[in-house]
Amino acid sequence: MKTLTLGALMVTLSFPGLAAGQSKTLPGEMVTVKAKVEAIESESRTINLRMDDGRIETIVASDEMKTFDQIKVGDVVTAKYYDTITVRKKEPGEPELNTWAKGVTPSASGKPAGTAAKQRTITAAVTAIDMDVPSITLKGPKYWTYSSKVADKEALAKLKVGDRVDITWTEALLVSVVPPQ
Repeated sequence: MKTLTLGALMVTLSFPGLAAGQSKTLPGEMVTVKAKVEAIESESRTINLRMDDGRIETIVASDEMKTFDQIKVGDVVTAKYYDTITVRKKEPGEPELNTWAKGVTPSASGKPAGTAAKQRTITAAVTAIDMDVPSITLKGPKYWTYSSKVADKEALAKLKVGDRVDITWTEALLVSVVPPQ
């Protein structure tokens, strides 16, 4: 996820015309993973999943998952992950943002399935621009920093050291479990 997020941020800066108050949303790629339930340990709510490449991944089902007891060895778990990033150049004087929200929604069908989502928004300041590379360095709250090459020199030329941007990462995970066919 980190690689996709930071790469998308670099791409964001390649779109010219990001004036103050405007935003640009970059949809991520939908990633789908299927795995077979190999083992279940009910007391610890641990599930071992065999991935398509043969690896075993261990996950722990949260207490929020009320349908845990319906999962059986041999079931197929399908997980779909999606993310987006929105970058908005801030108007002068706008307050800093550093927010975090998350939520879990179980399936209304009563079957072992559901959606989890989280969203993070921070304000970052442009601390360095190098037109020769071309690259940009951003600094946000709690020592968060990020440097990257920028694909479009024209877009980079529209920013200056001291400009502030809001960066919002949104992630969603949809999970379903079905008996083997």
